[in-house]
Amino acid sequence: MKHKTMMFALAAAAALVAVSAVPATAAPGGTTAQWNYAVHPIAIRSPFSPGTGTHALPSGPADCLTATGGEFACQTPDSIRAAYDIPATINGVPAGTGQTIVIVDAFGSPTVRQDLATFSQAFGLPQADLNVIYPGGTPTWNGKGTQLGWAQETSLDVQWAHAVAPGATIDLVIAANDGGNSINTAEQYAVDNHLGTVMSMSFGIPEYLITGNNGQVAQAHQVYVDAAAQKMSVFASSGDDGSDNTAGTANFSYPASDELVTSVGGTNLLYGTHLQKGVRETVWGDFALCATTCADGPIGATGGAPSLLTAKGGSDVAYNASVYTGVLTYLGFMGADASGFYFMGGTSAGSPQWAALTADVVQAVGHRIGDVTQYTTSWAGKQLYDVTVGANTTPTFAGGYAATKGWDRPTGYGTPDVAAIIRALR
Repeated sequence: MKHKTMMFALAAAAALVAVSAVPATAAPGGTTAQWNYAVHPIAIRSPFSPGTGTHALPSGPADCLTATGGEFACQTPDSIRAAYDIPATINGVPAGTGQTIVIVDAFGSPTVRQDLATFSQAFGLPQADLNVIYPGGTPTWNGKGTQLGWAQETSLDVQWAHAVAPGATIDLVIAANDGGNSINTAEQYAVDNHLGTVMSMSFGIPEYLITGNNGQVAQAHQVYVDAAAQKMSVFASSGDDGSDNTAGTANFSYPASDELVTSVGGTNLLYGTHLQKGVRETVWGDFALCATTCADGPIGATGGAPSLLTAKGGSDVAYNASVYTGVLTYLGFMGADASGFYFMGGTSAGSPQWAALTADVVQAVGHRIGDVTQYTTSWAGKQLYDVTVGANTTPTFAGGYAATKGWDRPTGYGTPDVAAIIRALR
């Protein structure tokens, strides 16, 4: 896998980390080669960290804009709840109570529990009920290469699932490595053991890397068939490299393209800032339309394109994903000089939050709701906010796809109004 690091100036040096996929070496004996999943957490150190001169956390995106000279409109648990109408409590108890959110990642993080506790305390959330499960054995942490990206992803997934469903139990299922077979096995373990009502997968692989080599796709799809049979709602990120996944032609990401998985595209969340000007969200596509001053230049764009493997045409729904409107996340494994709160973005932020808000919905309505895509058409324009501005073009594929009224490839049918979804399903 390739590992890319870029440097930014923001109160102190800020590191952006993105991890992309390359094919695995062919397996011996002519059997189907294993490929590896990848994550794309994008982490930029915030000024609200030790050693940066500012320690008080912002109240919301407007405070972030002020603190960063108009560049970052970062999100807190309170601002996300306000933007997407997410209840903090349901029936007098914390939202998500009685539900279990399954999060699947590889390698894990050596400080996941401590970082979640720090995050919860900082934002006034109840302490989380977190179980860490290793179906394939506990990986050895070395903190290098792709492990660093997966550790960042793990922190992002767990903290923001907890922010959206603070009463829920989180079952973090860690694969021993990022190989497709290993991650499929972790997913199968979660499904076979009925761990939760929802499952989040913030990883993927560009479809052009697996076309004609889809034994692992069949294996993964069977997991989703089994999940659907027990009405588990399954979510995956649409990707962060636009409509082509660096392929130069339209290309989607798997498992987001699986027809039994709800694919979460990305937006710039402008709600609650002076940037809104009548448009609450735009497509996260920095190359077509940047959300803020974007002084550090374009960082990424949501996935969303016709699938090469299935009949899916792009994202099903969407959620805030831009780094410039990113969520504050605590990373405690970055070393003494670099640990602290980071602005984090990517569609990998949307998948765990959609899973968590679905856990809230299940608690409120009293029953599982299964595959969310079965509802999106009827929710369009009512329970989902339509995104109509922006595009996911990239420097390697200028064609891309623009947002339109109704469904579109980058953002599907839109972003959630959770209270409205609850009312619709009661």
